[in-house]
Amino acid sequence: MKSILLHIDHDRAMSARLQVALDIARATNGHITCLQAISYEVFAPGDIYGSAIAAAIPVIKENADKLRAETEAQLEHEGVPWDWRFTYGNAAHRLLEASALADIVIVGPSDPGERGPSALVGDLVLKVQAPLLVVPEGTKGFDLSAPMLVAWNGSSEACHALRSALPLLACACKVTLASVAEPSEKARFDFPPSEGAQYLSRHGIDCDIVEIPRGEARIADTLFSAAQMRECGVMVMGAFGHSRLAEMLLGGVTRQMLTEPEMPILLAH
Repeated sequence: MKSILLHIDHDRAMSARLQVALDIARATNGHITCLQAISYEVFAPGDIYGSAIAAAIPVIKENADKLRAETEAQLEHEGVPWDWRFTYGNAAHRLLEASALADIVIVGPSDPGERGPSALVGDLVLKVQAPLLVVPEGTKGFDLSAPMLVAWNGSSEACHALRSALPLLACACKVTLASVAEPSEKARFDFPPSEGAQYLSRHGIDCDIVEIPRGEARIADTLFSAAQMRECGVMVMGAFGHSRLAEMLLGGVTRQMLTEPEMPILLAH
């Protein structure tokens, strides 16, 4: 993945995803494009004359300039090619525009000052053509040779995620296709795990197929546990959801995954 689009913002996972972007760039001889978008759409009830917005604008710009200076100072010493794009407007819209020639888009799981799941992720994952790598706070790095787990439910979204993740899966020392068993006996897969494994084998990637008992835990927790047990560095999964109306409406398991992600998650819709 040579063209890496990195979202720059003040959220808690900023330093984590910067490190992940650097690790991917070093492993693939890639280039990082840092995209920083700021918006002056400040909502202040009762501010009919715009005084609160006027007061907020210089503070927003000052904080953005400070973050840029700090990040550029770090990048100067990393030995990785990069460029910086500063723009005004909605971050999701600007990232979507810039993603047309990106191999991967790296974002955090939460919006600044909030805890996930991020409205930004919800906006992007249903529209962006490149895979979306969601990096949680606390991630120390990204080892492309570490084991990787693909959350498989046989859907077209899971197939798209598998195809999108091929460059990363090809680097992994071990790949596991994991599905969570459901109590229903009816056919559950449009594409059974064997077809996913066959697709990977055509690209020279061997994988294990695992079916995990449903149990009492949430599906998200079950999959995270399976990934951690196998010392995986990333989870690959298809994202379910609809367009954003008043709030993000991602499907249940996707939403669970993004609320408290325990490792980087590669999403595709």
